[in-house]
Formats: sequence, structure tokens, C-alpha cells
Amino acid sequence: MFQKKHFLLLLIFMVFSMNAQENQKKKGTNKGKFFAYWGWNWASYTDSNIRFKGDSYNFTLQDVKARDTPSAFTFKKYFGIKNLTKPQTNARIGYFFKENYTISLGVDHMKYVVDNDQLVNINGTINIGNTKYDGVYNGQQVQLTEDFLRLEHTDGLNYINIELYRFDDISSWFGLESESFQINITEGFGAGVLYPKTDTSLLGLDRHDDYHISGYGLSAGFGLNVTFLKHFFIQADLKGGYINMPNVKISTNATDSASQDFFFLQNNILIGGKFRL
Repeated sequence: MFQKKHFLLLLIFMVFSMNAQENQKKKGTNKGKFFAYWGWNWASYTDSNIRFKGDSYNFTLQDVKARDTPSAFTFKKYFGIKNLTKPQTNARIGYFFKENYTISLGVDHMKYVVDNDQLVNINGTINIGNTKYDGVYNGQQVQLTEDFLRLEHTDGLNYINIELYRFDDISSWFGLESESFQINITEGFGAGVLYPKTDTSLLGLDRHDDYHISGYGLSAGFGLNVTFLKHFFIQADLKGGYINMPNVKISTNATDSASQDFFFLQNNILIGGKFRL
């Protein structure tokens, strides 16, 4: 379940870190470096209204619940070359264009699954020649059984985004003055497009399961970065954002589509390195 308190924590942390930036010691070692990381995320989502439109239907499901599907941990599943994209992952490459500022491009590979068999309210019309579901709806409840709807962005809810972030070395807060070991705080924001692979089965229509550009996202976050041996780091991030997908492909028919928007929250564990070319 999505936790609104995390957004308050995000805001407090960003304000705190901005106030602390004026007193940071600048060692002058980051500008001109590239960095890259790989990691894993655990996500949660707010409920969303999902509208479905086609030649013979136009209806909205209200307050639909969904969850992520993180893979159970095994070394092979999380670190095996053939299985790298099976968990929920984050990948990014970036550049320190100033001592404390980075620009980067990355993919947040989340997964989004509508909870099966939940009861939701429905508004609109269905006229597909199925007496079980044809009718005019005005707030009645419907159960999302297999023959009515299965909807997943599981390969995945791919948020391709550009981020602008700030890094600040806070090692001195802990009495550390080593260039080979640093503790940094990070904060910033990003924007990008959604390129999901949506697996959908709706009202007996031809199943759809393909990649497509469906909308856009906005995000902000903060993290704690521990750099060791000058070049390698481990980072823990908390990222929240908004996703709007007005064009979700739900069948092989081009006139069929869905739209939805919701907020998300990610908890991320990342490993990476920074280097000069």
C-alpha cells in the first residue's frame, strides 16, 4: 500500500540537505567524472481510475488497486546474466558536469499488477454481445475476474528518464576526512516517458502483450551514497513520483485503449562506480 508519509519525509530531507549545502567542504574531485549503477527496487502505487475505450465499450473502473511483484531473492535470479531483468531493476549512467551536480539517463524497471478478483465501482457502457457484462453502469460494483480483466505492466512499467541530482560529501559530519571513503547525500528530480510491456486480457478481446510508449512520468528523490576506494559505491534511494499513461495498448485492435494515472514510491538499493574517461 502506498505510504503518503514518505512524501513528507522526502520533502523534509530535501529542505534539510539544501540548508546544509552551504557548509559543505568541496574536495574538487567529481567534476568531469562519469558514473554508472545497477540496482533493484521495491515499489508501491496509489489506487487509480482506469478508463477503457473501444468501438463497443467506454467505461471507467474506480480506485483500482495494484501492487509490484519483486522476485524472491536467489543469487542466480538477481546476479545471473540471463536473469538480470527478471527482478525489478534500476540502471543509470551519468556525468558530473559540476563538482556537486550530475545529469543522467536511466531506466526504472518497475512491475505493476492489478489485484485479481477485487471488487471495484464501474461507470459507463459495455456492448460487446456478452449478456453477462453488456449494459449501462452507474456506480455498480464489478469483480475483476479472469474473464473480465487481467492487466499487468510486468516487463515492465518501464520509466525511461533523465535526472538532475546534487551530491554532497558529508563525511566531515562523522569525523572522516578520507578521499578514498566518502559518505554523500543526494537529492534531485527527473522526468521521462513510460515504455511498458502491458499484458492485458479484457472482456474476451485478443490478448495484448507488447512494448509501447504510453505516457510520461515525473519524479523526485533522495539517497545516501557510500563511496569506497575512490571509484565504487553503494547507494540507498527513496524515490517518489507521478505517472500519467493516456495511451495504454490493451488489445491488437488499434481503437482499443486504456488510460490511468497514479503516484508511485520506490525503495532502491544500488551498486556502481564513478570514473574518468
